[in-house]
Amino acid sequence: MGFFKFIAFSRLCVALLFLAELVTSVGGIGVNWGTQTTHPLPPATVVRMLKDNGFQKVKFFDANSSYLSALSKSGLQVMLGIPNDMLSSLASNVEAAENWVAQNLSTYVSSNGVDIRYIAVGNEPFLSTYNGTYLNTTLPALQNVQAAVVKAGLSTQVKVTIPLNADVLESSTNLPSDGDFRSDIRDLMLEIVKFLSDNGAPFTINIYPFISLYNDPSFPVEFAFFDSSSSPLNDKGTIYTNVLDANHDMLVWALQKNGYGNMSITVGEIGWPTDGDKNANAKSAQRFNQGFMTQYSAGKGTPLRPGQMDAYLFSLIDEDAKSIQPGNFERHWGLFSFDGQPKYQLNLGSTSSNGLVAARDVKYLAKKWCVMSQSASLQDSQVAPSVSYACANADCTSLGYGNSCSNLTAQGNISYAFNSYYQQHDQLDTACQFPNLSVITDNDPSVGDCKFIIMIQSQSMSLVGSDGSRGRGIVPAILVSSLLYMILWMP
Repeated sequence: MGFFKFIAFSRLCVALLFLAELVTSVGGIGVNWGTQTTHPLPPATVVRMLKDNGFQKVKFFDANSSYLSALSKSGLQVMLGIPNDMLSSLASNVEAAENWVAQNLSTYVSSNGVDIRYIAVGNEPFLSTYNGTYLNTTLPALQNVQAAVVKAGLSTQVKVTIPLNADVLESSTNLPSDGDFRSDIRDLMLEIVKFLSDNGAPFTINIYPFISLYNDPSFPVEFAFFDSSSSPLNDKGTIYTNVLDANHDMLVWALQKNGYGNMSITVGEIGWPTDGDKNANAKSAQRFNQGFMTQYSAGKGTPLRPGQMDAYLFSLIDEDAKSIQPGNFERHWGLFSFDGQPKYQLNLGSTSSNGLVAARDVKYLAKKWCVMSQSASLQDSQVAPSVSYACANADCTSLGYGNSCSNLTAQGNISYAFNSYYQQHDQLDTACQFPNLSVITDNDPSVGDCKFIIMIQSQSMSLVGSDGSRGRGIVPAILVSSLLYMILWMP
């Protein structure tokens, strides 16, 4: 080989290596950034935390200018969500879709350098608990948003999809190979799949082994994780050792049976909570997420789809303003706590190979807590209504059987409720004036794994965002009553 040919060949190799590195980075792990918090970290702080931890993709449940602006020229790929409560207006009016695209997509792609790759229309809109609320609006909304993206000239860069729960699938035998789309929505699902395929968009599915365990106490626990083969599933010779692979390949079978065997699949949400249920704890969350990341980083894929999986962990940060109607665990899915501190060690197979990297320069309120006064009586008639009020307007989801604060005394439970309210209301003196019951202290009342938080200083922001299927809302009265019973009377 001549000298000049060698130089040209060397440059070609360098270019190919660069291209390979670029392709690899595009396929990196993503994470859901939920924003239903009373005291959000500054968006710029979170973006820096995302980059410090090697995340390459981020998924939102809503569009917000503060968060999108912070992502300008960040190099992070974005999946931008549209909440379910907007589906009706987008379905009935193409101009509404065009306005949404102009305001939330075109502006940030063109002039702010935000790398938006996907729009997620709704979130798990066909959950059986919705009783068909979104059956008639999801596909028309998808079609109108797609038309708006085409009109904006962005359809080659931005794909439009719908994150769907794994319950859109069913199998009479629980074997993946017998899977198909749920019979009551099968025709609609096939219309959606065809539309996604025609426009080169992926099928986005959320898979939650924790929910399988939560909903079915007889569910084989070890099958939820990745490091055990004690409960394998033999599907006509194909062996499944975990529920993620089985659920994923049930979707592959459903797509194959209906003529879409080559359709790309994105796992929109996958994770494990750390509190709010007997099976939700840091040890199990670390085991699950590390098992997933080990399989992901190895590019193992699933039996029917070997190779790198496209996935977004759920979720980045705990959200203390989420509805707990599905369960108290809903506020505890984060890899990081509300203040951006890692909950456990996790190797993401990236620049954070030594573990998760905490948010930088987080500022806290003063080291003081609101607790039950030692002179107060448990028999005081104001105890029950005070605790009920505190828990309805703050976060008591760490209390109760099997949770991180389940070993507190009755006085400790009451103090936890009071402090939660006090911290969420920025340590205002008036937020620790439960009648003849509360007092402010500078002695940390935390006990073992039960941490009495100190709230972070937060910029003046209204609560933003939605997660579609798990919208923000006041704690249902029946759940407050249940929490109140556990706080006051359970040991």
